[in-house]
Amino acid sequence: MFKKILIANRGEIALRIIRACKELGIKTVAVYSKADAESLHVRFADESVCIGPPENSKSYLNETNIISACEITDAEAVHPGYGFLAENARFAEMCQECNITFIGPPPEIIRLMGDKVSARQIAKRAGLPILPGSSDSVKDLKEALDVAKSIGFPIILKASAGGGGRGMRVVFSEDALANSFMMARSESISSFGSPDIYVEKFLEKPRHIEFQVIGDQKGNIYHLGERECSIQRRHQKLLEESPSPVVTEKVREKMGNLVVAAMREIKYSSVGTVEFLMDREGNFYFIEMNTRIQVEHPVTEMVTGIDLIKEQIRIAAGQELKYRSKDIRLTGHSIECRINAEDPQNFTPNPGKITAFNLPGGPGIRVDTAAYSEYLVTPFYDSLIAKLIVHARDRAEAIARMERALDEFIVEGIKTTIPLHKKLMRDPYFRQGKYHIEFLSELLGKS
Repeated sequence: MFKKILIANRGEIALRIIRACKELGIKTVAVYSKADAESLHVRFADESVCIGPPENSKSYLNETNIISACEITDAEAVHPGYGFLAENARFAEMCQECNITFIGPPPEIIRLMGDKVSARQIAKRAGLPILPGSSDSVKDLKEALDVAKSIGFPIILKASAGGGGRGMRVVFSEDALANSFMMARSESISSFGSPDIYVEKFLEKPRHIEFQVIGDQKGNIYHLGERECSIQRRHQKLLEESPSPVVTEKVREKMGNLVVAAMREIKYSSVGTVEFLMDREGNFYFIEMNTRIQVEHPVTEMVTGIDLIKEQIRIAAGQELKYRSKDIRLTGHSIECRINAEDPQNFTPNPGKITAFNLPGGPGIRVDTAAYSEYLVTPFYDSLIAKLIVHARDRAEAIARMERALDEFIVEGIKTTIPLHKKLMRDPYFRQGKYHIEFLSELLGKS
Protein backbone atom coordinates (compact mmCIF):
# COMPACT_ATOMS: atom_id res chain seq x y z
CA MET A 1 0.00 0.00 0.00
CA PHE A 2 1.08 3.57 -0.65
CA LYS A 3 2.62 5.58 2.16
CA LYS A 4 1.77 9.00 0.72
CA ILE A 5 -0.74 10.19 -1.89
CA LEU A 6 -0.99 13.63 -3.50
CA ILE A 7 -4.54 14.81 -4.27
CA ALA A 8 -4.55 16.74 -7.55
CA ASN A 9 -7.89 18.43 -6.92
CA ARG A 10 -9.76 20.80 -4.63
CA GLY A 11 -13.06 21.25 -2.80
CA GLU A 12 -15.26 18.46 -1.52
CA ILE A 13 -13.67 15.68 -3.57
CA ALA A 14 -10.19 16.52 -2.28
CA LEU A 15 -11.52 16.37 1.28
CA ARG A 16 -13.34 13.11 0.50
CA ILE A 17 -10.09 11.52 -0.72
CA ILE A 18 -8.16 12.78 2.32
CA ARG A 19 -10.69 11.09 4.62
CA ALA A 20 -10.37 7.78 2.78
CA CYS A 21 -6.57 7.98 2.96
CA LYS A 22 -6.62 8.69 6.69
CA GLU A 23 -8.74 5.57 7.28
CA LEU A 24 -6.25 3.56 5.23
CA GLY A 25 -3.31 4.98 7.19
CA ILE A 26 -1.93 6.89 4.18
CA LYS A 27 -0.31 10.33 4.45
CA THR A 28 -1.74 13.01 2.16
CA VAL A 29 -0.46 16.00 0.23
CA ALA A 30 -2.86 18.77 -0.80
CA VAL A 31 -2.11 21.04 -3.73
CA TYR A 32 -3.82 24.40 -3.91
CA SER A 33 -4.03 27.62 -5.86
CA LYS A 34 -3.58 30.95 -4.11
CA ALA A 35 -7.36 31.35 -4.12
CA ASP A 36 -7.70 28.14 -2.09
CA ALA A 37 -5.08 28.87 0.59
CA GLU A 38 -7.76 28.82 3.34
CA SER A 39 -9.55 25.71 2.05
CA LEU A 40 -10.33 22.73 4.26
CA HIS A 41 -8.45 20.27 2.07
CA VAL A 42 -5.31 22.30 2.74
CA ARG A 43 -6.01 22.36 6.47
CA PHE A 44 -6.69 18.62 6.85
CA ALA A 45 -3.97 17.19 4.60
CA ASP A 46 -0.65 16.21 6.21
CA GLU A 47 1.25 18.46 3.81
CA SER A 48 0.33 21.11 1.26
CA VAL A 49 1.97 22.75 -1.74
CA CYS A 50 0.88 25.91 -3.56
CA ILE A 51 0.91 25.19 -7.29
CA GLY A 52 0.01 28.56 -8.78
CA PRO A 53 -2.44 31.46 -9.11
CA PRO A 54 -6.25 31.04 -9.15
CA GLU A 55 -6.59 30.31 -12.88
CA ASN A 56 -7.06 26.58 -13.58
CA SER A 57 -4.54 26.58 -16.41
CA LYS A 58 -1.85 27.87 -14.08
CA SER A 59 -2.66 25.68 -11.07
CA TYR A 60 -4.95 22.62 -11.06
CA LEU A 61 -4.31 21.97 -14.76
CA ASN A 62 -0.59 22.68 -14.49
CA GLU A 63 0.77 19.17 -14.96
CA THR A 64 4.42 20.13 -14.44
CA ASN A 65 3.73 21.87 -11.13
CA ILE A 66 1.74 18.90 -9.84
CA ILE A 67 4.47 16.42 -10.78
CA SER A 68 7.01 18.72 -9.10
CA ALA A 69 4.83 18.77 -5.95
CA CYS A 70 4.93 14.96 -5.93
CA GLU A 71 8.70 14.95 -6.21
CA ILE A 72 9.40 17.47 -3.46
CA THR A 73 7.00 15.71 -1.03
CA ASP A 74 7.97 12.13 -2.02
CA ALA A 75 4.36 11.28 -2.88
CA GLU A 76 4.16 7.82 -4.48
CA ALA A 77 0.77 8.26 -6.12
CA VAL A 78 -1.62 10.90 -7.42
CA HIS A 79 -5.39 10.80 -6.98
CA PRO A 80 -6.97 13.12 -9.58
CA GLY A 81 -10.54 13.07 -8.22
CA TYR A 82 -12.97 14.17 -10.95
CA GLY A 83 -12.63 16.97 -13.47
CA PHE A 84 -9.31 18.76 -14.04
CA LEU A 85 -6.76 16.01 -14.92
CA ALA A 86 -8.87 12.97 -13.98
CA GLU A 87 -9.30 11.80 -17.60
CA ASN A 88 -6.14 13.29 -19.05
CA ALA A 89 -4.16 10.43 -20.62
CA ARG A 90 -1.10 12.61 -21.11
CA PHE A 91 -0.93 13.44 -17.40
CA ALA A 92 -1.32 9.73 -16.52
CA GLU A 93 1.62 9.01 -18.85
CA MET A 94 3.69 11.74 -17.20
CA CYS A 95 3.05 10.10 -13.84
CA GLN A 96 4.20 6.74 -15.22
CA GLU A 97 7.38 8.26 -16.64
CA CYS A 98 8.18 9.76 -13.22
CA ASN A 99 7.45 6.48 -11.36
CA ILE A 100 4.36 7.95 -9.75
CA THR A 101 1.20 5.83 -9.66
CA PHE A 102 -1.82 7.46 -11.29
CA ILE A 103 -4.88 6.30 -9.33
CA GLY A 104 -7.11 5.37 -12.23
CA PRO A 105 -6.97 3.14 -15.30
CA PRO A 106 -3.90 3.01 -17.57
CA PRO A 107 -3.36 5.94 -19.98
CA GLU A 108 -4.24 3.85 -23.04
CA ILE A 109 -7.67 3.02 -21.56
CA ILE A 110 -8.32 6.65 -20.63
CA ARG A 111 -7.47 7.68 -24.19
CA LEU A 112 -9.49 4.86 -25.74
CA MET A 113 -12.68 5.48 -23.77
CA GLY A 114 -12.23 9.26 -23.64
CA ASP A 115 -12.73 9.45 -27.39
CA LYS A 116 -16.49 9.09 -27.78
CA VAL A 117 -16.24 7.59 -31.27
CA SER A 118 -13.82 4.81 -30.28
CA ALA A 119 -15.89 4.20 -27.13
CA ARG A 120 -19.00 3.72 -29.29
CA GLN A 121 -17.12 1.27 -31.50
CA ILE A 122 -15.93 -0.74 -28.48
CA ALA A 123 -19.42 -0.74 -26.99
CA LYS A 124 -20.89 -2.02 -30.24
CA ARG A 125 -18.32 -4.84 -30.48
CA ALA A 126 -19.03 -5.81 -26.88
CA GLY A 127 -22.76 -6.07 -27.54
CA LEU A 128 -23.91 -2.85 -25.89
CA PRO A 129 -26.77 -1.19 -27.78
CA ILE A 130 -25.84 2.14 -29.37
CA LEU A 131 -27.85 4.88 -31.01
CA PRO A 132 -27.75 5.15 -34.82
CA GLY A 133 -25.13 7.64 -35.95
CA SER A 134 -21.77 8.15 -37.62
CA SER A 135 -19.28 5.32 -37.20
CA ASP A 136 -16.47 7.87 -36.94
CA SER A 137 -16.00 11.63 -36.65
CA VAL A 138 -17.51 13.46 -39.61
CA LYS A 139 -15.02 15.33 -41.78
CA ASP A 140 -17.25 18.23 -42.79
CA LEU A 141 -20.78 19.61 -42.97
CA LYS A 142 -21.67 17.56 -46.05
CA GLU A 143 -20.82 14.28 -44.30
CA ALA A 144 -22.77 15.39 -41.23
CA LEU A 145 -25.79 16.10 -43.45
CA ASP A 146 -25.50 12.72 -45.17
CA VAL A 147 -25.53 10.93 -41.81
CA ALA A 148 -28.41 13.08 -40.54
CA LYS A 149 -30.52 12.26 -43.58
CA SER A 150 -29.79 8.54 -43.25
CA ILE A 151 -30.87 8.34 -39.59
CA GLY A 152 -33.47 11.11 -39.68
CA PHE A 153 -33.89 14.31 -37.69
CA PRO A 154 -33.68 15.25 -34.88
CA ILE A 155 -29.98 14.53 -34.39
CA ILE A 156 -27.39 15.61 -31.86
CA LEU A 157 -23.87 16.77 -32.69
CA LYS A 158 -21.28 15.78 -30.09
CA ALA A 159 -17.62 16.55 -29.57
CA SER A 160 -15.64 13.31 -29.89
CA ALA A 161 -13.40 14.37 -27.01
CA GLY A 162 -16.28 15.98 -25.12
CA GLY A 163 -17.99 15.77 -21.79
CA GLY A 164 -19.96 17.84 -19.29
CA GLY A 165 -22.46 18.96 -21.92
CA ARG A 166 -19.90 21.01 -23.88
CA GLY A 167 -19.61 20.67 -27.66
CA MET A 168 -23.18 19.40 -27.98
CA ARG A 169 -25.93 20.76 -30.23
CA VAL A 170 -29.39 19.33 -30.90
CA VAL A 171 -30.55 19.84 -34.51
CA PHE A 172 -34.20 19.43 -35.48
CA SER A 173 -34.00 20.30 -39.18
CA GLU A 174 -31.64 20.48 -42.15
CA ASP A 175 -31.87 24.29 -42.16
CA ALA A 176 -30.39 24.51 -38.66
CA LEU A 177 -27.54 22.06 -39.27
CA ALA A 178 -24.89 24.38 -40.71
CA ASN A 179 -24.95 26.89 -37.84
CA SER A 180 -25.14 24.16 -35.17
CA PHE A 181 -22.24 22.28 -36.78
CA MET A 182 -20.01 25.37 -36.68
CA MET A 183 -20.97 26.14 -33.08
CA ALA A 184 -20.39 22.56 -31.87
CA ARG A 185 -17.01 22.40 -33.62
CA SER A 186 -15.95 25.79 -32.24
CA GLU A 187 -16.92 24.82 -28.69
CA SER A 188 -15.14 21.49 -29.07
CA ILE A 189 -11.94 23.24 -30.10
CA SER A 190 -12.11 25.77 -27.25
CA SER A 191 -13.05 23.19 -24.59
CA PHE A 192 -11.07 20.12 -25.67
CA GLY A 193 -8.57 21.27 -28.27
CA SER A 194 -10.12 19.03 -30.93
CA PRO A 195 -12.48 19.87 -33.83
CA ASP A 196 -13.78 16.30 -34.14
CA ILE A 197 -17.57 16.00 -34.13
CA TYR A 198 -19.78 12.96 -34.55
CA VAL A 199 -23.48 12.61 -35.27
CA GLU A 200 -25.98 10.62 -33.24
CA LYS A 201 -29.74 10.14 -33.31
CA PHE A 202 -31.39 12.42 -30.75
CA LEU A 203 -33.84 10.84 -28.34
CA GLU A 204 -36.54 13.17 -27.11
CA LYS A 205 -37.12 13.09 -23.35
CA PRO A 206 -35.08 9.99 -22.53
CA ARG A 207 -33.84 9.01 -19.07
CA HIS A 208 -30.13 9.13 -18.22
CA ILE A 209 -29.03 5.95 -16.44
CA GLU A 210 -25.49 4.91 -15.64
CA PHE A 211 -23.86 1.75 -14.27
CA GLN A 212 -21.03 1.89 -11.76
CA VAL A 213 -18.25 -0.60 -12.55
CA ILE A 214 -15.20 -1.67 -10.60
CA GLY A 215 -12.32 -3.90 -11.66
CA ASP A 216 -8.96 -4.89 -10.20
CA GLN A 217 -5.69 -5.74 -11.92
CA LYS A 218 -6.35 -9.48 -11.43
CA GLY A 219 -9.25 -9.54 -13.90
CA ASN A 220 -12.13 -9.31 -11.39
CA ILE A 221 -14.77 -6.94 -12.78
CA TYR A 222 -18.22 -6.22 -11.31
CA HIS A 223 -21.02 -3.71 -11.60
CA LEU A 224 -22.50 -2.04 -8.53
CA GLY A 225 -25.94 -1.31 -9.89
CA GLU A 226 -27.24 1.80 -11.59
CA ARG A 227 -27.79 5.46 -10.84
CA GLU A 228 -30.53 7.62 -12.33
CA CYS A 229 -29.17 11.03 -13.39
CA SER A 230 -32.06 12.46 -15.41
CA ILE A 231 -32.54 15.65 -13.37
CA GLN A 232 -30.24 17.92 -15.35
CA ARG A 233 -29.78 21.52 -16.40
CA ARG A 234 -27.85 22.32 -19.58
CA HIS A 235 -26.76 18.68 -19.87
CA GLN A 236 -25.25 18.81 -16.37
CA LYS A 237 -26.56 16.66 -13.53
CA LEU A 238 -28.23 18.22 -10.52
CA LEU A 239 -29.77 15.24 -8.68
CA GLU A 240 -28.99 11.52 -8.72
CA GLU A 241 -30.52 8.47 -7.11
CA SER A 242 -29.88 4.77 -6.77
CA PRO A 243 -31.51 2.52 -7.68
CA SER A 244 -33.41 4.03 -10.60
CA PRO A 245 -37.21 4.14 -10.08
CA VAL A 246 -37.75 2.45 -13.46
CA VAL A 247 -35.04 -0.24 -13.60
CA THR A 248 -36.28 -3.67 -12.57
CA GLU A 249 -34.09 -6.42 -11.13
CA LYS A 250 -34.35 -8.30 -14.41
CA VAL A 251 -33.24 -5.28 -16.48
CA ARG A 252 -30.46 -4.49 -13.99
CA GLU A 253 -29.08 -8.00 -14.34
CA LYS A 254 -29.28 -7.94 -18.14
CA MET A 255 -27.67 -4.51 -18.56
CA GLY A 256 -25.16 -5.12 -15.78
CA ASN A 257 -23.95 -8.30 -17.46
CA LEU A 258 -23.52 -6.50 -20.78
CA VAL A 259 -21.56 -3.72 -19.09
CA VAL A 260 -19.26 -6.18 -17.32
CA ALA A 261 -18.67 -8.04 -20.58
CA ALA A 262 -17.67 -4.77 -22.26
CA MET A 263 -15.27 -3.94 -19.42
CA ARG A 264 -13.71 -7.40 -19.67
CA GLU A 265 -13.05 -6.81 -23.36
CA ILE A 266 -10.92 -3.75 -22.63
CA LYS A 267 -9.44 -5.28 -19.42
CA TYR A 268 -10.64 -2.37 -17.34
CA SER A 269 -9.18 -1.81 -13.89
CA SER A 270 -10.22 0.94 -11.42
CA VAL A 271 -13.68 2.42 -10.87
CA GLY A 272 -15.63 3.78 -13.82
CA THR A 273 -19.09 4.58 -15.09
CA VAL A 274 -20.85 3.39 -18.24
CA GLU A 275 -23.63 5.80 -19.25
CA PHE A 276 -26.85 5.14 -21.17
CA LEU A 277 -29.95 6.87 -22.41
CA MET A 278 -33.22 4.97 -21.99
CA ASP A 279 -36.14 5.71 -24.32
CA ARG A 280 -39.83 5.68 -23.44
CA GLU A 281 -40.10 1.99 -24.37
CA GLY A 282 -37.34 1.04 -21.91
CA ASN A 283 -34.59 0.48 -24.51
CA PHE A 284 -31.04 1.35 -23.45
CA TYR A 285 -28.42 3.04 -25.65
CA PHE A 286 -24.75 3.48 -24.72
CA ILE A 287 -23.54 7.10 -24.85
CA GLU A 288 -20.14 7.23 -23.11
CA MET A 289 -17.86 5.97 -20.37
CA ASN A 290 -16.17 7.99 -17.65
CA THR A 291 -12.89 6.47 -16.49
CA ARG A 292 -12.87 8.21 -13.11
CA ILE A 293 -14.79 8.59 -9.90
CA GLN A 294 -18.09 10.41 -10.48
CA VAL A 295 -19.48 13.37 -8.53
CA GLU A 296 -22.51 11.19 -7.72
CA HIS A 297 -20.57 8.17 -6.43
CA PRO A 298 -21.96 8.55 -2.85
CA VAL A 299 -25.41 7.19 -3.76
CA THR A 300 -23.81 3.93 -4.90
CA GLU A 301 -21.74 3.82 -1.72
CA MET A 302 -24.87 4.25 0.38
CA VAL A 303 -26.83 1.40 -1.22
CA THR A 304 -23.88 -1.04 -1.51
CA GLY A 305 -21.81 -0.19 1.57
CA ILE A 306 -18.67 -0.14 -0.61
CA ASP A 307 -16.24 2.78 -0.21
CA LEU A 308 -15.37 3.51 -3.85
CA ILE A 309 -12.46 5.84 -3.08
CA LYS A 310 -10.78 3.26 -0.85
CA GLU A 311 -11.32 0.59 -3.50
CA GLN A 312 -9.86 2.88 -6.15
CA ILE A 313 -6.72 3.30 -4.05
CA ARG A 314 -6.43 -0.41 -3.25
CA ILE A 315 -6.80 -1.33 -6.93
CA ALA A 316 -4.09 1.16 -7.94
CA ALA A 317 -1.83 -0.43 -5.32
CA GLY A 318 -2.33 -3.83 -7.00
CA GLN A 319 -4.63 -5.33 -4.39
CA GLU A 320 -7.40 -7.75 -5.33
CA LEU A 321 -11.06 -6.98 -4.68
CA LYS A 322 -12.15 -8.87 -1.56
CA TYR A 323 -15.72 -9.59 -2.66
CA ARG A 324 -17.46 -11.32 -5.52
CA SER A 325 -20.53 -10.55 -7.58
CA LYS A 326 -22.80 -12.56 -5.29
CA ASP A 327 -21.72 -10.40 -2.34
CA ILE A 328 -22.96 -7.16 -3.92
CA ARG A 329 -26.47 -6.16 -2.90
CA LEU A 330 -28.40 -2.92 -3.30
CA THR A 331 -30.01 -2.10 0.05
CA GLY A 332 -32.56 0.66 0.43
CA HIS A 333 -32.62 3.87 -1.60
CA SER A 334 -30.30 6.85 -1.83
CA ILE A 335 -30.70 10.35 -3.30
CA GLU A 336 -28.06 13.03 -3.82
CA CYS A 337 -28.80 16.73 -4.30
CA ARG A 338 -25.99 18.90 -5.63
CA ILE A 339 -25.97 22.20 -3.76
CA ASN A 340 -24.51 24.77 -6.12
CA ALA A 341 -23.72 28.43 -5.54
CA GLU A 342 -26.17 29.46 -8.25
CA ASP A 343 -29.37 31.41 -8.67
CA PRO A 344 -32.01 28.61 -8.57
CA GLN A 345 -34.10 30.36 -11.22
CA ASN A 346 -31.56 30.71 -14.03
CA PHE A 347 -28.43 28.86 -12.72
CA THR A 348 -26.26 31.98 -12.89
CA PRO A 349 -23.17 31.45 -10.68
CA ASN A 350 -23.42 33.36 -7.39
CA PRO A 351 -19.98 33.59 -5.79
CA GLY A 352 -19.45 35.41 -2.51
CA LYS A 353 -18.89 34.89 1.21
CA ILE A 354 -21.02 32.39 3.11
CA THR A 355 -22.19 34.27 6.23
CA ALA A 356 -24.07 31.40 7.89
CA PHE A 357 -23.75 27.65 7.32
CA ASN A 358 -25.68 24.90 9.09
CA LEU A 359 -25.48 21.26 8.00
CA PRO A 360 -28.42 18.86 8.40
CA GLY A 361 -28.05 15.75 10.53
CA GLY A 362 -29.92 12.75 11.86
CA PRO A 363 -30.34 9.18 10.59
CA GLY A 364 -29.34 8.46 7.01
CA ILE A 365 -27.86 11.91 6.28
CA ARG A 366 -24.45 12.52 4.69
CA VAL A 367 -23.01 15.85 3.54
CA ASP A 368 -19.86 16.00 1.41
CA THR A 369 -18.60 19.58 1.48
CA ALA A 370 -15.52 21.72 1.92
CA ALA A 371 -17.52 24.87 2.70
CA TYR A 372 -17.95 26.51 6.10
CA SER A 373 -19.22 29.75 7.64
CA GLU A 374 -17.17 32.71 6.33
CA TYR A 375 -15.94 30.54 3.42
CA LEU A 376 -15.44 32.55 0.24
CA VAL A 377 -16.95 30.96 -2.87
CA THR A 378 -14.73 32.27 -5.65
CA PRO A 379 -15.68 32.74 -9.32
CA PHE A 380 -12.72 30.71 -10.53
CA TYR A 381 -14.07 27.16 -10.12
CA ASP A 382 -17.14 24.96 -10.39
CA SER A 383 -20.13 26.25 -8.41
CA LEU A 384 -20.66 23.00 -6.45
CA ILE A 385 -20.34 23.73 -2.71
CA ALA A 386 -21.92 20.62 -1.19
CA LYS A 387 -23.55 17.29 -1.90
CA LEU A 388 -26.46 16.34 0.33
CA ILE A 389 -26.99 12.58 0.34
CA VAL A 390 -29.70 10.60 2.10
CA HIS A 391 -30.23 6.87 2.53
CA ALA A 392 -33.47 5.21 3.62
CA ARG A 393 -35.38 1.92 3.47
CA ASP A 394 -37.23 2.88 0.29
CA ARG A 395 -37.62 5.76 -2.16
CA ALA A 396 -40.62 7.34 -0.40
CA GLU A 397 -38.73 7.52 2.88
CA ALA A 398 -35.63 8.83 1.09
CA ILE A 399 -37.67 11.69 -0.40
CA ALA A 400 -39.18 12.52 2.99
CA ARG A 401 -35.72 12.42 4.56
CA MET A 402 -34.31 14.67 1.85
CA GLU A 403 -37.14 17.18 2.35
CA ARG A 404 -36.37 17.31 6.05
CA ALA A 405 -32.61 17.64 5.45
CA LEU A 406 -33.06 20.44 2.90
CA ASP A 407 -35.12 22.37 5.46
CA GLU A 408 -32.25 22.05 7.95
CA PHE A 409 -29.56 23.03 5.44
CA ILE A 410 -28.86 26.74 5.93
CA VAL A 411 -26.58 28.69 3.59
CA GLU A 412 -26.69 32.48 3.86
CA GLY A 413 -24.75 35.18 2.04
CA ILE A 414 -25.07 33.58 -1.40
CA LYS A 415 -27.84 32.06 -3.48
CA THR A 416 -27.93 28.26 -3.80
CA THR A 417 -29.98 25.56 -5.51
CA ILE A 418 -31.55 24.44 -2.20
CA PRO A 419 -34.97 26.05 -3.01
CA LEU A 420 -35.01 24.23 -6.36
CA HIS A 421 -34.34 20.87 -4.71
CA LYS A 422 -37.17 21.53 -2.24
CA LYS A 423 -39.48 22.18 -5.19
CA LEU A 424 -38.35 18.92 -6.82
CA MET A 425 -39.04 16.90 -3.68
CA ARG A 426 -42.62 18.24 -3.60
CA ASP A 427 -43.34 17.65 -7.28
CA PRO A 428 -45.89 14.83 -7.74
CA TYR A 429 -44.31 13.53 -10.95
CA PHE A 430 -40.86 13.36 -9.38
CA ARG A 431 -42.32 11.61 -6.34
CA GLN A 432 -43.82 9.00 -8.69
CA GLY A 433 -40.48 8.59 -10.52
CA LYS A 434 -42.03 9.93 -13.73
CA TYR A 435 -39.30 12.18 -15.09
CA HIS A 436 -36.74 12.52 -17.91
CA ILE A 437 -33.80 14.74 -18.87
CA GLU A 438 -36.09 17.60 -19.98
CA PHE A 439 -38.12 17.41 -16.77
CA LEU A 440 -36.32 20.20 -14.91
CA SER A 441 -36.59 22.74 -17.74
CA GLU A 442 -40.28 21.93 -18.06
CA LEU A 443 -40.76 22.30 -14.29
CA LEU A 444 -39.08 25.70 -14.28
CA GLY A 445 -41.06 26.74 -17.33
CA LYS A 446 -44.29 26.14 -15.42
CA SER A 447 -43.22 28.18 -12.41
